[in-house]
Amino acid sequence: MAVLVDRNTVVLVQGITGKEGSFHTRLMLEYGTRIAAGVTPGKGGSEVHGVKVYDSVREALEEHPDINTSIVFVPARFAPDAVYEAIDAGLKLVVVITEGIPVHETLRFTNYAKSRGTVIVGPNCPGVITPGEAKVGIMPGHVFSRGPVGIISRSGTLTYEISYALTKEGIGQSTVIGIGGDPIVGLTFTEAMEMFERDPETKVLILIGEIGGDMEERAARMIMEGRFTKPVVAFIAGRTAPPGKRMGHAGAIIMMGEGDYASKVRALEKAGAKIARNPFEIPSIVSKLL
Repeated sequence: MAVLVDRNTVVLVQGITGKEGSFHTRLMLEYGTRIAAGVTPGKGGSEVHGVKVYDSVREALEEHPDINTSIVFVPARFAPDAVYEAIDAGLKLVVVITEGIPVHETLRFTNYAKSRGTVIVGPNCPGVITPGEAKVGIMPGHVFSRGPVGIISRSGTLTYEISYALTKEGIGQSTVIGIGGDPIVGLTFTEAMEMFERDPETKVLILIGEIGGDMEERAARMIMEGRFTKPVVAFIAGRTAPPGKRMGHAGAIIMMGEGDYASKVRALEKAGAKIARNPFEIPSIVSKLL
C-alpha cells in the first residue's frame, strides 16, 4: 500500500477547463493516472482530453462513484469553495495546487477537512506522486523512478532536482509529497511521516525543509521521541537568508530565533538525522543508509 496515491486512486479535476487544469490533466493521463471526471461550473457536458466535465462535484460523483481524490486548479478567490465542495462530497484526499489563497481561508478549510477525515495536501504545492502508479499534481513524471526512498518537501523545485539526482544514481522513490510552501498547509511533515512510518516500501525518508515556521523542529521531536524509526536525511533550504527577512516563499519568515536555518539543522542533527549541506550530497548519503 503506497502513501496517499496508488493504482486505486481515481481522480476528479476541479478547474479542468482552465489553462493549468487542462494542461496538467493531459500530463497526468499520460503518466497513467486514472482521471474519471472534471468539474467547472457552467461547463458541464463538455470534454477535456476525453474526460467528461460536470457542473458540480456531486454530479460527477453520481456518475463516477469510484472517485476518491480531487485535485484543485481553481483560481485563488474560488479555490476555498472548491475545497469545501470536495470535502462535503466525502473525498478523502484533496490536492490543492492553487497559490495565493489567503492564510485565514486555508486555516479554515484545513481545520474543516480534519474534522471530516479528509487529507488536504497544499495549497501552493506540486502534489503527490507514487512512481509508476499515479501522479496527482504538476510534478514532471520523468524525473522519478520506483524505489525505497520517501520524500516530503516544502519546495517544489528542490523536490524535482533531488528526485532526479536520486534517479540518476539508480535510487528510486516510494512516494514523493510536495506539501507546499505557504505558512499554513494541510498535511504537515509529522503527519506525512506517520504515513511513511507505516509504509513497508519506504526504507529511508528525505525531508526537504526551508527556513520559517517550526515544522522541521517538530519533525525532529518526533524522531527523538521514537515515533519515527526509519533513517532520515534532511536538507534545509535558505542557509544564507538574513534573519527577519521574508524570502520567496510565503512560509519562509523567521521570527525571534525560531525557524532559522541553524535551529532547524541543530534540532534535526540532535535527533540523529543526516544533514545534507547541498542537494547533490543527498544520493551518496542515502545510498549508505539503504
